[in-house]
Amino acid sequence: MPEGPKAQLKEKVRRLPHKPGVYQMKDRIGQVIYVGKAKDLKKRVSTYFQASRKMTVAQPKVRAMLDLIHDFEIITVNSEAEALLLEGQLIKKFKPRYNTDFTDDKRFLLVRIDPRESLPRFRLTRNRTDSNSRYYGPFAHSSHLRKTLTELRRRFGILLSDASPVELPDGRWRLYDDARAEIYEHDNEITAEQYTERLGAACEFLEGKAREWLSELKTEMKAASAAKRYEEAASLRDRIDALQRTASRTRKFERNLVGTHNHRQVVKSLKEKLHIAQEPRRMECFDISHISGSFCVASMVAFKDGLPDRKSYRRFKIKSFVGNDDFRAMEEVVGRRYRRMHEEGKAFPDLIVIDGGAGQVTSALKAFLSQGLEPPELIGLAKRNETVIYSDGREPLNLAHHDPALRLLQHIRDEAHHFANSFNAELRSKRLKESILDDFKGLGTKRKQQLLQHFGSLEKLRNAKVDQLTQVEGIGSVTAERLVGFLNP
Repeated sequence: MPEGPKAQLKEKVRRLPHKPGVYQMKDRIGQVIYVGKAKDLKKRVSTYFQASRKMTVAQPKVRAMLDLIHDFEIITVNSEAEALLLEGQLIKKFKPRYNTDFTDDKRFLLVRIDPRESLPRFRLTRNRTDSNSRYYGPFAHSSHLRKTLTELRRRFGILLSDASPVELPDGRWRLYDDARAEIYEHDNEITAEQYTERLGAACEFLEGKAREWLSELKTEMKAASAAKRYEEAASLRDRIDALQRTASRTRKFERNLVGTHNHRQVVKSLKEKLHIAQEPRRMECFDISHISGSFCVASMVAFKDGLPDRKSYRRFKIKSFVGNDDFRAMEEVVGRRYRRMHEEGKAFPDLIVIDGGAGQVTSALKAFLSQGLEPPELIGLAKRNETVIYSDGREPLNLAHHDPALRLLQHIRDEAHHFANSFNAELRSKRLKESILDDFKGLGTKRKQQLLQHFGSLEKLRNAKVDQLTQVEGIGSVTAERLVGFLNP
């Protein structure tokens, strides 16, 4: 590194505070290559710029990183615990190439459930090593978590990692050797489907417990702050943050707790609960996604025997109009999908699920009737109360919150929602990569390139003044004033 920049960095290090926080090391083009935390920022960051540091580092990877550091930024916080949480968030955001510790939430305990087990158990782990398992967490305080899992076992009769259930000749399971000591009033010999019900109830309790802790901690934090016990208040705030992040993941986690051993059972149950003619072994679900009418797209996901059939997923751009009309968009994509299937002689699915209420369901039904096609079973799942809406005029249906049939519907609906949103985000990202100057009338391709080349980036161009813009060949004062107004509305 040239002497000038090196001197500037040393001066920047000299001004660092003796406070806890997080630092971001950057390369020449401003990319974050490493994120670290420190109890004392000045002491920690200064070690990176000591002349003897590189000579004493044994790992080639670390030596290479030291050569690349061209600048750094810091964020001060109130405690070491808060720095730890922020470090993890920034690593997930920037994904620096020289960070490895936080890619799997290794610093906190997680609760892991493997849906491939006949009877999924609650296990503790520090690593997300299995993509097939479901995880709660991370939890910042292990003692609360361990006590809660013990309470879950006693209250709901679920299994922890120390259990060794035994399958009985009649297909049921014996959970524990000593039912009185482990699960109290709950039956010790149950079916796998009954256990899934218990699992769902335990998950809801865990979510509720998190909310309860959250309320108590917020009260304690306010009291500590009012009494000017700021360190204690900051520590409580860190715990609140960890619990909030845990609670936000719990709902989705609960919906996906249908183990592989009983997917077909759940499909059969769904037929009975919905009162439809045949088992919905093949289901397709539609969702619409847009940002205030822009980038309007749709998704279709397919499930087979209760499991995602990802090779059959489809994405749609809305072609018949521009704007914000979910009903019209739903009619278009449903019509396009099944008109094509009809023309190709392919069988329709056993059940179509629409993400939405009566309006969306009516639009989907209209897509069939307007083309003279006989629709299969068609329902909507309205988000507010997870109400099943029928297309044939039957009264809406609300299934029990823990019913595996409802969780299967939620799973396919959530999958469609995620798939639609990811397509929308992909289009927006692609559009943002195109120059915003494409929408500015009066500039040709050559002038656009000259502007971007002159200023180096769109952000610098946006901050440019009129007199700076006129320095670019072909840009007069009138155009420069219009461009400033366009870039800074």
